Amino acid sequence: MADETNASGEAAEPENTEMLWYVLKIQSNREKSIKKSLERRINREGLERYFGEIIIPTEKVSEVKNGKKKVTEHKLFPGYLMVNMILNDDTWFLVRETGGVGDFTGSANKPIPMQEHEIARMLGREEQKEEEAPRVALTFGVGDTVKIKEGPFEGFEGAIDTVDETTGRLTVLVEIFGRTTPVEELEHWQVEAV
Repeated sequence: MADETNASGEAAEPENTEMLWYVLKIQSNREKSIKKSLERRINREGLERYFGEIIIPTEKVSEVKNGKKKVTEHKLFPGYLMVNMILNDDTWFLVRETGGVGDFTGSANKPIPMQEHEIARMLGREEQKEEEAPRVALTFGVGDTVKIKEGPFEGFEGAIDTVDETTGRLTVLVEIFGRTTPVEELEHWQVEAV
């Protein structure tokens, strides 16, 4: 069997048959619509066998706004999509010509697949996301001075001693009768920055 050559007489690169993860730079705040557009184009062109998952890495964050607890989804990498695909001329062209897609990450216009540890971290987060409690969005940290807004110590000011980011609970050191006393198990919404 003779070596294949392209029109310029150079040896043609063998087609990649392994599905790898690539990172796409895309327009920020359009991640969902670009993902749907890419999926539609893949189906329309009949290239489903070359594509696996397309992921927008997100995490759930619990916030309190106007006294109500709300769980929202925040993008971990705004302006990027992760695509599992076999890279060849057809798939590269399809992805690059999808509206809102900038380019693959890599150097010298050659897409570079994600490394194993990056894939494991990303996919691990995706699997944990379903079972994991949402992370609480906190606006202050250890050492910040706060005023207690609610409960038996309402009106007291003190410094935050510990913060539990998963539950949003705080321990605040307040001065009572000249002694520093820890007030434990305060919810993050029960205090405000001074």
